[in-house]
Amino acid sequence: MSYIEIDDVDLHYGRQSGAANGAGTLALANATLSIGQNEFIAVVGPSGCGKSTLLKLISGLVKPTRGVVRVGGQSVKKPLKNVGMAFQNSTLLPWRNVRDNVLLPLEIVEPYRSQPRSEAALKRQRADELLATVGLADFGDQMPWQLSGGMQQRAQLCRALIHEPSVLLLDEPFGALDAFTREELWAVLQNLWLTRKCTVVLVTHELREAVYLCDTVYVVSPRPGRVIASRDVPFPRPRTLDMTYQAEFVELVHACRHHIMPGSAA
Repeated sequence: MSYIEIDDVDLHYGRQSGAANGAGTLALANATLSIGQNEFIAVVGPSGCGKSTLLKLISGLVKPTRGVVRVGGQSVKKPLKNVGMAFQNSTLLPWRNVRDNVLLPLEIVEPYRSQPRSEAALKRQRADELLATVGLADFGDQMPWQLSGGMQQRAQLCRALIHEPSVLLLDEPFGALDAFTREELWAVLQNLWLTRKCTVVLVTHELREAVYLCDTVYVVSPRPGRVIASRDVPFPRPRTLDMTYQAEFVELVHACRHHIMPGSAA
């Protein structure tokens, strides 16, 4: 059964009520996508095709012009509390140490926001335990500028997961990192998902990343975006970097690329 449903959605940016047809930018047209609970999927496609817009629709940050978005069987009409998000840039607050950055959602999201101050020690312990799972056990008191880019992204993942969301939305979270750090964080994210199951939607331009991490890869057409293909990823978990050099893995990456660039070899 689907946990996230995007049902025949159009989305116009900048279109005013009563404006003539064609006003504004049509980001998505007839977009349909169905994601199972605790499934890890990737959305790939050319730049500007509406991949990030899909994340905004799921989280409730924007409303569809036409069609319906559902999460957990409920129509999404406002920003959801049970969503964690991570972006290409870490967006850590420079005036807060790493631990306090991780704890930030617990100061905003109910029911954590209303919990008594006596829970503070437990929350701190929870943040430290989460940081330890991504290799940052000794960095809770450090400031963001004291961390490398890869370490900042690890901390951002912890912040996205601290309130135990049912949905994790990732928008090019490793796009600004070098290749070696990016591959290292693939393993970190895979381990986080295996131990803290939730429904994950990853937007990425890196097809190897999509195939390494996900259960299914969805391909979006050039704008206005719609889902034009999907590819199941059959490889067992946990996956390793050695697998990315196997013929079956490379063939699946090329098949995804062929959907995006039909002139390329499949």
